[in-house]
Amino acid sequence: MTDYTRKIIAEVKAKNPAEPEFHQAVEEVLESLDILLEKHPEYKAAKIIERIVEPERVILFRVPWIDDQGEIHVNRGFRIEMNSAIGPYKGGLRFHPSVNLGILKFLAFEQVFKNSLTTLPMGGGKGGSDFDPKGKSDNEVMRFCQSFMTELYRHIGPNTDVPAGDIGVGGREIGYLFGQYKRLKNEFTGVLTGKGLNWGGSLIRPEATGFGATYFAQNMLHTRGMDVEGKTFAVSGFGNVAWGAVSKINELGGKVVTISGPDGFVYDKDGIKGDKIQYMLKMRASANDRVKDYADEFKVEFHAGKRPWSIKVDVAMPCATQNELNEADAKELVKNGCICVCEGANMPTTIEGFKVFAANNVLYAPGKASNAGGVGVSGLEMSQNSMRLGWSREEVDNHLKRIMKSIHDTCVNTAERFGTPGNYVNGANIAGFLKVADAMMDQGVV
Repeated sequence: MTDYTRKIIAEVKAKNPAEPEFHQAVEEVLESLDILLEKHPEYKAAKIIERIVEPERVILFRVPWIDDQGEIHVNRGFRIEMNSAIGPYKGGLRFHPSVNLGILKFLAFEQVFKNSLTTLPMGGGKGGSDFDPKGKSDNEVMRFCQSFMTELYRHIGPNTDVPAGDIGVGGREIGYLFGQYKRLKNEFTGVLTGKGLNWGGSLIRPEATGFGATYFAQNMLHTRGMDVEGKTFAVSGFGNVAWGAVSKINELGGKVVTISGPDGFVYDKDGIKGDKIQYMLKMRASANDRVKDYADEFKVEFHAGKRPWSIKVDVAMPCATQNELNEADAKELVKNGCICVCEGANMPTTIEGFKVFAANNVLYAPGKASNAGGVGVSGLEMSQNSMRLGWSREEVDNHLKRIMKSIHDTCVNTAERFGTPGNYVNGANIAGFLKVADAMMDQGVV
């Protein structure tokens, strides 16, 4: 790492104390950009990096709401509008007790490059609240969402900022948020994605991130003359991303043997397929947030308090949350002969874990490239809304498949162009940065 990038990282840490996830995301991107900046000093002169690590706007607000017993609660609401150089801010809303400013800034920063890679005209943003929808009634969730949108509506719009769902924000929450936006603005526009199919939503949006990550893994395997068919996969998580990945892996002839939750992971040596995939939806709908139910239902192994990276597989797909795969996990996967790691979550692998994969010639894709399928289909939903059209499941899936192949090829070609062939991290970071940086240069100092 050069003195220039070290200096910026030190400044980011000083300006943003107690935000380790944001620090990690910035460090991971800047480490890749050294080789670019050496060839293109004009980006240094224009202070592009100093500008790109600073959000264009941070919105923080209180969200008061009343529970079913009449008691008042107060949560925090956030929206990080990170960068709009190539289009309206685009990124999810997360409702979870872990939500804080640092986590949302990390997610918004990653979103900038992820959206750039899709080739669709979308800037990067992220938002949410420390509200926990788990265990709340539909009426409580509705009242919270209405209060949240009563403030957020001032800052979003179809040509300004288009939020989507994320952890804790599914079809129910998007519906309540959209209803309040429509009530306040008196207009029906594509201001949110992840909407219901009968009022502007897109087919395969819930599955899109998992589908896209699987397509990306397929393209990675193709570079070594292999395919998904016949390969064994370890998947973490059991939410929409994991469900989409498990579904598409089965469709392409692969075998998934693990899913996980906060309570541990299950190992199903016969494969998670057929009715077992549908049971994942039932688990999610129960809001119990545990995978032991699957083990009990299908009489398979359950490993309490552990993650699935000790199982011998060909491909690992972390689809749960940030930093769930560390250096020790990476070494275990390498020891067991894993040939490919494809991220379905945002930054699920630590920097130390990535270095283990790089040192052992394991195919490794960062989430900003491999999990871009979700925001890719959100972009397609925006297009359908603008045209007042709805596409078939097959049309959306074909568009998604093309987007993921395009992202994969861009990463491969960019890594090779800058002298690091096969390094998907460098390829994704540099390619994502270049499009945004060039747009910022064109638009002047803003």
